Amino acid sequence: MTQLADGQAAEGQQPAGRLRFLPHLVRTTAFKLTAIYLVVFAIFAIFVLGYVAWNAKNLLDDQIRSTIDAEIQGLAEQQRLGGIRRLVQVIERRSRGPGASLYLVTTPLGERIAGNIEALPPGTLDRQGESEIEYARSSETLDQTNHAIVRVFMLPAGFRLLVGRDVEERERLRVVIKRAAAWSVLLVVVLGCFAGWFVARRVLKRIDGMNDTARSIMAGDLKGRLAIAGTGDELDRLAGNLNAMLDRIGELMSGMQQVSDNIAHDLKTPLTRLRNRAEEALRTAQSPEQLRSALDGAIEEADGLIRVFNALLMIARLETRQISDSMAPLDLAEIVDGLSELYEPLAEEAGLTLSASVEPGLSLTGNRELIGQTLANLIDNALKYGKPEGDAPATVVVTARRVGDMVELGVADHGAGIPEADRGRVLERFVRLDQSRSKPGFGLGLALASAVARLHGGAIRLSDNAPGLDVVMSLPASPPPVDSSAAEVPQGSTSQSDGAGFQSA
Repeated sequence: MTQLADGQAAEGQQPAGRLRFLPHLVRTTAFKLTAIYLVVFAIFAIFVLGYVAWNAKNLLDDQIRSTIDAEIQGLAEQQRLGGIRRLVQVIERRSRGPGASLYLVTTPLGERIAGNIEALPPGTLDRQGESEIEYARSSETLDQTNHAIVRVFMLPAGFRLLVGRDVEERERLRVVIKRAAAWSVLLVVVLGCFAGWFVARRVLKRIDGMNDTARSIMAGDLKGRLAIAGTGDELDRLAGNLNAMLDRIGELMSGMQQVSDNIAHDLKTPLTRLRNRAEEALRTAQSPEQLRSALDGAIEEADGLIRVFNALLMIARLETRQISDSMAPLDLAEIVDGLSELYEPLAEEAGLTLSASVEPGLSLTGNRELIGQTLANLIDNALKYGKPEGDAPATVVVTARRVGDMVELGVADHGAGIPEADRGRVLERFVRLDQSRSKPGFGLGLALASAVARLHGGAIRLSDNAPGLDVVMSLPASPPPVDSSAAEVPQGSTSQSDGAGFQSA
């Protein structure tokens, strides 16, 4: 009994589900738009058919009037040639012939002499000119009336002549057009309702699929993506943009997880050194000088950690386009020459030659402090890892030039370089290759440079300098606007001395 009741309940749920689906279908935008188009098309169809009927009526009326005019001219000629007697003979002959023409000749007292009209509305013969009347033919019963357009003329001696034309064809055309209009509106309504149901159901099915995917993503399935039908319509474009957004969110979450892992891994060593130095000072310090030396080492380690966190904070704010300094025109020659002069002694100590090449009159709209720090980090990287092997020239070249609508700042060396497979990875935070582990740094310099380039609407490009590495920061001359109302750049994180510690190669 329980199974039977459950089966009946399941069967009863299907009609209820369909009934619930219909209001949901009617509330969809697709159905509402279809209904609006249906009303518009119905009104348009009625207007077109009404316009056709009106023009057809006018056309038929004009033809009837032309026919009446021709009849009148012919009868007038007969009356002129043979008088009223000949006119009556002609009308009697024409009245017996088939056709829709109407004739009537009466005496001055209104007595019928000849014609095919039996009954007229009172006063019709008293009004000269054109009118539309009801009449009865001689061959019809008096209770059977027709419509006609007639003209009344006064003849000599008070006789009256009526010439007209039946408008039965016009009435039949009106009935036909009315019937066609009714069927057309009915057909438009039926097809419109079916089209609205079909379109709304199809759109609703795709939107329900998007909602199901969104619910699964909110439930934790971050790999879920919206289905794309391949039609290229607005829903496909929306799904594509949402999928791209989900991919970007996934990359950011993956990057956040990777950064968290890298922070835990890479900062463990300096924190351990800091703790060991403090513990050793407590255990072995015998004099104030030894204690001071231990504290100086601990402060140095703490400063390094502060610089790392400042760099991470700056990268995060750059990626969210939050800076405090506004964009302004920059003289690149001044920036490049100043940094070249600053790093020239360091290059000599490393056994390298530092040279700069800047196109004259080259300017850029950007953040001076950020671009200067980025270029300083790139030069510092080149001095650390650009020591050549073999007969390669021991030079580091800094260039600034315009290429189309872009300005390129480049730093090239002849060191070991970076393998092509790793050039995209070294732009991430805390990524350091094996050959750079012996050098000081945390792998944040190139990540910071990439964030600065993206902030200005540009990008960082790494290429082979055969041998060595060529790092180019390509920036538009006029970068997109940024939000300058957000948090301040961390103090102490943009100086050249701090920037030297944030290298990633």
